[in-house]
Order: sequence, then structure tokens, then C-alpha cells
Amino acid sequence: MQVTGTEDLAAPIEHVFAELTAFDAMERQAMRRGIEVRRQFRGAAPSIGDGWDAQFKFRGKQRTAKITLLAYDSPNMVQFGGVSGGLDTTTLIELVPLSPNRTRVNLVFKMSPKTLSARLLVQSFKLARSSINKRFKARISQYAREIENRVVKTA
Repeated sequence: MQVTGTEDLAAPIEHVFAELTAFDAMERQAMRRGIEVRRQFRGAAPSIGDGWDAQFKFRGKQRTAKITLLAYDSPNMVQFGGVSGGLDTTTLIELVPLSPNRTRVNLVFKMSPKTLSARLLVQSFKLARSSINKRFKARISQYAREIENRVVKTA
């Protein structure tokens, strides 16, 4: 299953990329949402192949996930891979400069089930595809506005 989203931001590509790769801030945001995050690398930023271990509750069960940085091309794109149980995920974030102060963000999230229980989970997501797409696009839009607001404050 694949979910995609596109959002245009009133911000320079370098600023948008810096916000999307502010890994410390992302870790803090995940922890505020009840996700336990543990780095598997030293320093402020991971190298390709480095990543995080996460523990969270989903559908009443405690789950674990391993997230890995697969590709990093500043300021054009970043790609993550994830494994949780029998579910493999890939998240690709591409940035396209539209002008010096406008950037288009293309986000593609793919899920590939590897076990029967993961197939059932993905099937339930497919049945709720329209509501998932709406929530996904709303969250991307909200995050884009937050990035734009931080550009205004720093300018």
C-alpha cells in the first residue's frame, strides 16, 4: 500500500530540508506522543545505514520498530526504511525548489507486508484508505504551516 502527499511551502529549500532533518526535534516530538525512541548512532546526525529503535502502542499492543536512514542528498531528498514485525516501510521525502522562497515537498510512504498478520493489517488500512489519505494530507499540511511559521520567526 502506498500513501502520497504533496505540499508547497513558502520557504527556501535549504530551510525546509534543515527542518525535515532536525532529528533531535523529531525524536522529542515522538517522545511527546508516547513513543520511546533510542538512537543507534552517536552524534547529532545519522550516517546512511544508521537509525533508531522505537517502541509504541498501536491497536492495544506494544510494538517495536527499527527505522534506518537509507538515503540522504542535501537539500533534495531523504529516505527512511522501517521494519516492524512483518511490515516493511519506506518513506521518501523529495524537495523541489519552485523559486528562491518556495519549495514543493513530495512525500511517498509505502508499506509492504511480509507475514499474514501484516497482510491483514495492510488490508484493514486499504479499507480505510480514503480516511487515511485525508488524515495524512491534513498532517502534512499542518507540518508545512509549522515550518513556514518558523521561517517567518527566524527571518
